[in-house]
Amino acid sequence: MKTLLKKLGESILSVFPIVAIVLILNLTPFVDFSFTEIAAFTASAVFLIIGIALFNLGADLAMTPMGEHIGSGLTKLKSVLLLLAVCFGMGILITVAEPDLSVLADQVAGIMDGTTLIVTVGIGVGLFLVLAILKIVFRKPLSSMLIYFYMILFALTALLISSGNEHLIPLAFDSGGVTTGPITVPFIMALGVGIAATIGGKDAGENSFGLIAMCSVGPMLAVLLLGISVTGGLDFDPSYGLHTDISYIISTFLQTAYDVILALGLIVIFFLILQIVCLKLPTKKLVRIAVGLIYTFFGLVIFLTAVHIGFMPLGYKLGTELAGNPAVLMIVSFIIGMVVVLAEPAVHVLNRQVEDITDGTVSKRSMLIALSIGVGISIGLSVIRIIFDFSILYYLIPGYAISLGLSFFVPKMYTAIAFDSGGVASGPLTSTFILPFAVGACFVLQGDAKIMSDAFGIVAMVAMTPLITIQALGFRSVMSRRLKENIAMKRILNADDEQIIEFM
Repeated sequence: MKTLLKKLGESILSVFPIVAIVLILNLTPFVDFSFTEIAAFTASAVFLIIGIALFNLGADLAMTPMGEHIGSGLTKLKSVLLLLAVCFGMGILITVAEPDLSVLADQVAGIMDGTTLIVTVGIGVGLFLVLAILKIVFRKPLSSMLIYFYMILFALTALLISSGNEHLIPLAFDSGGVTTGPITVPFIMALGVGIAATIGGKDAGENSFGLIAMCSVGPMLAVLLLGISVTGGLDFDPSYGLHTDISYIISTFLQTAYDVILALGLIVIFFLILQIVCLKLPTKKLVRIAVGLIYTFFGLVIFLTAVHIGFMPLGYKLGTELAGNPAVLMIVSFIIGMVVVLAEPAVHVLNRQVEDITDGTVSKRSMLIALSIGVGISIGLSVIRIIFDFSILYYLIPGYAISLGLSFFVPKMYTAIAFDSGGVASGPLTSTFILPFAVGACFVLQGDAKIMSDAFGIVAMVAMTPLITIQALGFRSVMSRRLKENIAMKRILNADDEQIIEFM
């Protein structure tokens, strides 16, 4: 109970800024929300706080320990083929059941078959989770693998443009961000920690990261390949109306509960099989994990139901209302971007794990600041793209060139953390509040024919900018350390013999 109260306090601090911004905007002439909309949003925010607190507690008690135990258990079996086969199947099944991906698929159902999109993304995650495991087993550098696959990524982008489906490019890049949601992130990150710790080596800490980064690339490649053969139209019908009737709320809650049970159930089945075969964990640990799973389940269901009912409709209307004043739209989008990342559940899991593995070298506070600035910039830039109607490639090509270039100048640990952070920052709140916000603004400014090409891609931007800001954090730490070393060396060289003898 003490820990839960602490988590509630953290959740309040995370959600309060975005609620305050919306309520303050409602007092200005730029926005006019009805009493029902504000009431639904405020009630959803309360449930959002409860959901994040329960989820974070559940992740600590169940998701992270399960991932670590499965990773170490599979590695101890000393069968690389078995390890890869299980991870491939797990990657597909968990991704197919990821609620974030279902939200995206529902929103583009008129352009592309939702089931085809989900399965394609699942296969992409499964394949690249296998590659990520191979990276750990054979201790290959993450940066060189990322450079190679991003070169393939942009080559496929060129093919998509030549096929006449360039409007699907933002969707392809968005798919990489939404795949790594609140269910997959804690589990996959912990899986990497378990495998890296079992294999050991001097780079075990660095090898713990990078799985999320690789699992974000796979869906983008898979959807680009799918997009080359798709013949969907350009029209997009935005439907984000507010529904406050009890029947809708109950049906949303039940559907969300089903999705979460499906996703968690797959992880539990794998865990129980390994428990019988090789883990043999004591009953006390199993009870603790079971309790954590209950917290995780209720936390996610409450969180996802709240954002669907209260945040998605209001995000869309906020975009339509602010679109009448582009200058205000840009300022508000930057501020919302800075605070919305604070409410993403998986961000707190990542920050805590980073602080633990780096022994406090990379603190939760510095990570949050870097992520907050990065996401704020990404949403601000996305709104500029909506206003002036230009291709997302004008951002993505230089952005990834800078982020991959920085990987040569910062410690490998920072590169791995940065690319993981990109996938984690683009969570459910991004797809259910920020994306409808962008769709609303685009609908007013550019019309529905431009929504696929201009509004979509905002999740991809949220996933890209942390790569630069967190590596910049690493670059600053490297330069600071070198500067201190140079100052210390100058003092030694400039000191006379008597000072050196006295010092000795």
